[in-house]
Amino acid sequence: MKMKVRSIVAAMALVTSLGAFAQEEEKKPDPKFHIYLCFGQSNMAGGENPGPQDMENKAECLWKMATTDMPRQQLKVGDWYLTKPLEGRNISQLRLADFFGWTMLEDMPEGYRVGVINVSVPGCKIELFEEDTYAEYLKTAESWMKSESDKFGGNPYKRLVEAAKIAQKDGVIKGIILHQGESNPNDEQWCNKVKGIYDNLIKDLGLDPKKVPFLAGEMKSAEENGQCAGFNTVVLANLPSVLPNSYIISSKGCKGSRDGFHFVVEGYQEFGRRYGAKMLELQGFEYKEPKKEEAADAKEAVAPKADEVKADA
Repeated sequence: MKMKVRSIVAAMALVTSLGAFAQEEEKKPDPKFHIYLCFGQSNMAGGENPGPQDMENKAECLWKMATTDMPRQQLKVGDWYLTKPLEGRNISQLRLADFFGWTMLEDMPEGYRVGVINVSVPGCKIELFEEDTYAEYLKTAESWMKSESDKFGGNPYKRLVEAAKIAQKDGVIKGIILHQGESNPNDEQWCNKVKGIYDNLIKDLGLDPKKVPFLAGEMKSAEENGQCAGFNTVVLANLPSVLPNSYIISSKGCKGSRDGFHFVVEGYQEFGRRYGAKMLELQGFEYKEPKKEEAADAKEAVAPKADEVKADA
């Protein structure tokens, strides 16, 4: 009898072990789920919260991770949700990360998915993402800046890493994109600070810097009366010499709003598409220029609310 009991216990233990092993197998990240980290200030921030129009047609949707709790949508930090391109969206809320992600999705082969993780704080200096300086920076920051940072637990960099580690269970981090500089317009150390943040992300997430390109976008151009256009040539242009595997995304021709800092939705769409086109190239995929009729349709879709951009640089 004891032999039978032992045999049953052993068999149950084996089944439990195999079940646990199967669960571990299921948790392996999907190599075709490409994830991109996004950070910066107001031109990178934004993005409409998920609504009833989402969670449908998954093959064409962009996966986004909640980096703050969203009680109304019943989402917590680390939860993925879906967003559909343009149709049915409050387009005045869309920013670079949205159009970047949708561009990637449009030209990647069938079976691939794209996810973005965005931790951006309007008006912030790059110091807010530095591990050694963010606390000191916040001590003297305006109350609204502290409030914005509190949404990310008071430490936006830490929140970005926490979210990225959750994402690594599901997919593979393939790149990082940034738009920031309006609050550091004459900072000669900006490139070194950005490199320090990038190096910390690589270390904290166990990434290979040779396989994780970094894209940084220009400030609003002089042609669009950008107040920080000089940053593009005096500061930002030096980034590739300081940070290997980094690339500059031009803002020239991207339509801006009247405030001197931001873009209108049409400008965000074009700018985000440029980020996406460069990242597709770096990942070995072909970027296909939208047909003229498609571009015209997209322009018509964003035009009605083109000036509804909050001035929060």
